[in-house]
Amino acid sequence: QVQLVESGGGSVQAGGSLRLSCAASGYRYSSYCMGWFRQAPGKEREGVAAIDSDGSTSYADSVKGRFTISQDNAKNILYLQMNSLKPEDTAMYYCAAEGRDLWVGYKELTPAEYKYWGQGTQVTVSS
Repeated sequence: QVQLVESGGGSVQAGGSLRLSCAASGYRYSSYCMGWFRQAPGKEREGVAAIDSDGSTSYADSVKGRFTISQDNAKNILYLQMNSLKPEDTAMYYCAAEGRDLWVGYKELTPAEYKYWGQGTQVTVSS
């Protein structure tokens, strides 16, 4: 059974940084795509960044140049380094994974394409 557990959220002031982690277990796909998504109150869940098993990455325009997605394959951990945070980055952040028919360049930032989700970690950025 696939389990994804996020950590690293918190409260920071605008301009600050946070690093989110997502520990994955029970995931045995050799070809996969993993992503970070966020959902603010009253808004739809949106894709933030994704990485596939080839190491290709993708970012939403709103976070390009500020956020970096990476993975430690040995530890099965997905990271999201968030720099220059803005109040509009405030949201619950979720880690997601999918092992079939998904890769960077094909719907990688579309929430509906992912099967496995973590419980989320809250990020709050104050001005």
